[in-house]
Order: sequence, then structure tokens, then C-alpha cells
Amino acid sequence: MGEARDRYDDIGRSYARTRREDPRIAAGIRDALGPGHRVVNVGAGTGSYEPRDRDVVAVEPSATMLAQRAAGAAPAVCAVAEALPLPTGAFDVAMAVLTVHHWTDPAAGIAELARVAARQVVMFFEPLHTHGFWALEYFPEARHLPTEQDPPAEAFLRAQLRVREVRTLLVPHDCADGFGSAYWRRPEAYLDPEVQAGMSWLALLSDEDRRAGTERLRADLADGTWMRHHGHLLDQDSYDGGYRVAVAW
Repeated sequence: MGEARDRYDDIGRSYARTRREDPRIAAGIRDALGPGHRVVNVGAGTGSYEPRDRDVVAVEPSATMLAQRAAGAAPAVCAVAEALPLPTGAFDVAMAVLTVHHWTDPAAGIAELARVAARQVVMFFEPLHTHGFWALEYFPEARHLPTEQDPPAEAFLRAQLRVREVRTLLVPHDCADGFGSAYWRRPEAYLDPEVQAGMSWLALLSDEDRRAGTERLRADLADGTWMRHHGHLLDQDSYDGGYRVAVAW
């Protein structure tokens, strides 16, 4: 996960501002964690979605992300998912939230989750849904990023873990966490450089591709093209952006 460490040292600087925990997403993740009290959060980032009422240890390889963890957050270890410096069976639950697609060796990382915890809870995105998102019309080059082309999704997780359930997490129209399709009903947000910096699928684009896509979107918003093509979304309260939670034990 050295590559992921370098990536987030570079693009993770705005996470504390743009990737705030959404309470509805948090409720779905907390419910999936089950009753276990000892929790390890792998690929923990700035600490979003870590339960406050349990004993949590965070694992994160990026110094940039670790520096943005709030005062009073769970203790954090600087390490990679593929080699957790933790004893076998030390935790009741291992959680990983929108991180597996950035791991250098996802299979090795998932095996580590299973080694250190009896239950595994993984939030991921299903590319068949994600790649239908309207914003990709403006930033089509994102489909070709290594992290987006063939991300580890449900079939992969079922091959690695004893997955008992896969739950859908709908994205609310006013989602507080600025992940990939969080602004599905607020298209102007995708013009904001700080919002873009907090989304790996935009931050990893070349400056030229990101600038060109931004200007295409800006023009379509100005002349009403976006509204004609996607205005129906304004009638929805939530959106299936392909986000799922796999629960395994």
C-alpha cells in the first residue's frame, strides 16, 4: 500500500474539510458492525465513521491523513492493510470504508482483515452502478484510472470472505461526505477545486482533463443542458450510486 500512501499524501490534504462523516451513512455502517466492541478501522483516513462508543484502533498509511485526525480520535497506527501490525483475532470487527480499491494488493489486505477480526465490514462501490453516474459524461477519463477500472467489488469480496449480506447504502441528496457521487443533485459542487481534490476519481486526473471536464460542466449548467438531461434527479431524495456494505463472518 506504499502507492496508496504516496497518493493520499498528495491528494488527501482537503479531506478534513470535504470528507466529513454523514450521519445517515454512519448509521448504516454502525448497524453493519454488529455488537462487537473491539474494532479496527483499516484505511482509516481522517477517522470518519469510526464508532465513538467502542474500543477502536485505526490503521492508516498516509501521514497527511493521520495529521488531519481530530483531537480525541481513536489511536492510530501508521501501517498498510496488507501487513497489519496486529495480533491474530485481536478484534471483534474489522471495518474498511471506501478504501479497498486503493490497496496495492486487495486480496492480501482482505485476508488481513479476516486474520485480525472475527467479523469484517467493508464499504465499497459497485462499478456497474458507479459508471452510470452522470458526472462521468464530463470527466470520462476517470473510467480509465487504475483505481476505477476494475475495483474490488461484490464478486471479489465474496471470493475472499464468507460474505453473509450485502447492503445498499443510498446517497442522500444533502450528503455531508464529499465522496464520488455525493453531489449527484448538486452539480455545481463538481466545479469546486477543493471538492475535486477530495475525490480520488477527480484528483487523480491530469490537470488538463480535470480542467476540460470542469469547463464542459460549467457550460452545460449555464445554458440549461445539464437541467434538460438530468433535471429529473432534483425530484429524488436519495440516489443509488453503487455504494454497498458487505458483512462477513
